[in-house]
Amino acid sequence: MSEDFVARLSDQERQRYEKLARLRARGIEPYPLRATRTHSAREALDAFTRGEEPKGVRLAGRLVALRDMGKLCFAHLQDGSAKIQLMFRRDFVGPDNYAVLLKEFDLGDFVGVEGDVFKTKTGEITLQVSRFELLGKALSPLPEKWHGLKDIETRYRQRYLDLLSSEEVRRTFVIRAKAVTALRRYLDEHGFLEVETPVLQPLYGGAAAEPFITHHNKLDRDLYLRIADELYLKRLLVGGIERVYEISKDFRNEGIDHRHNPEFTMMECYQAYADYTTMMTLVEEAYCACAQAAVGSLQLTYQGHLVDLTPPWKRLTMRDLIFDTSGVDIYQYTDLAGLRARIQELSLKVAAQPTWGKTVDELFSTFGEPTLIQPTFLMDYPVELSPFAKKKPDKPRVVERFEAFAGTMELGNAFTELNDPVDQYERFVEQAAQRQAGDREAHQIDLDFIEALMHGMPPTGGLGMGIDRMTMLLSDQVSIREVILFPQLRT
Repeated sequence: MSEDFVARLSDQERQRYEKLARLRARGIEPYPLRATRTHSAREALDAFTRGEEPKGVRLAGRLVALRDMGKLCFAHLQDGSAKIQLMFRRDFVGPDNYAVLLKEFDLGDFVGVEGDVFKTKTGEITLQVSRFELLGKALSPLPEKWHGLKDIETRYRQRYLDLLSSEEVRRTFVIRAKAVTALRRYLDEHGFLEVETPVLQPLYGGAAAEPFITHHNKLDRDLYLRIADELYLKRLLVGGIERVYEISKDFRNEGIDHRHNPEFTMMECYQAYADYTTMMTLVEEAYCACAQAAVGSLQLTYQGHLVDLTPPWKRLTMRDLIFDTSGVDIYQYTDLAGLRARIQELSLKVAAQPTWGKTVDELFSTFGEPTLIQPTFLMDYPVELSPFAKKKPDKPRVVERFEAFAGTMELGNAFTELNDPVDQYERFVEQAAQRQAGDREAHQIDLDFIEALMHGMPPTGGLGMGIDRMTMLLSDQVSIREVILFPQLRT
């Protein structure tokens, strides 16, 4: 080991390094090439519980407790399945090996053990060790096992220690994995085809957001990390794939807070010959499937509230919710100046926004969203907020769009998708004007997408669902950083 590396070690780490050196001097390799095991800890425990008495069991895992009692030593080994007690007897393993165990092994070391399973007088299922070996020396000590990591930044930066010391943290990510598996199964069983679309895009689109920009050296051109999958997935409907989905990473160059991370996971799906009411049913059914698979119930506790996912979910219009919670009728004040005047007249504290649509969205976020605790579909958005949704025939300022909410948190966004290339082009032009007026999140004109639409896209329902927020709801977490293994952090 280089002198520079040794110089960086703490006193505890240096002591462990010295143990490592002594082991090697004895001819013991602290990092052997491979390990063999016959059972996981859980399998060994379950086998004994069933009435078996497993012999010659080989286990492997971390040493997480060690109690010297003279000629007898008790320990605990933990692997990915469970924790099991070990018993080392000096006369069973040999005095030299026993001395090495007590002197050179540390908590956190990976060990392999072999022996027979029995039950102690105190009733604990235990492996009586006849042979053991070091599988991986831990040079740094583990967090204190009863309290784990308390500093939030340390928990996120060293997630491996967070997972190691907290059963609740491990449970959160098991919930996430089970929910994603159930969501994929639901979509597959309903005839959707899973695909992959570009992460690096020549022109970003599909959502109102600022992109991350990168540069391709050989092509000498800027590219963008995708902010959504929408426009590429719709191209596939033009190509004849009638049900399509993608579970993917998206990237938005935005602030970091308890519900936003610049890198996040979305599921987007599109179904030909469907509309936004079809997508409501899909959301209800998919959420039920995910909840049952991940937590075994449709009734959840989220931040002290009982949330019931049982269909049908409540349906409200954006206009009604904003009026009921703020007193502002957004369609009575249809320009920015008039809307701002009404807000001032009612003495409402609403952050100033550059456009009428953004101001409507701010009204909703401030007054309406905090009331949406039970699962709710918020329907019929202004066209200014929805450049890819179809207008309602009897209400030209309103589109067939909904967002799904629960626990005061947006869970998904869906449209009856716009498939008229002329209308889509005009909306791109309107978005470009808003961009010129200072809205940095407004869409650019995507002529390639217009060309795709000109070849014909069937009537379509589309949906985007946030995987991170689904996990937050199912695991009762208030911060998105709790459900992302390695979240983006400020330096």
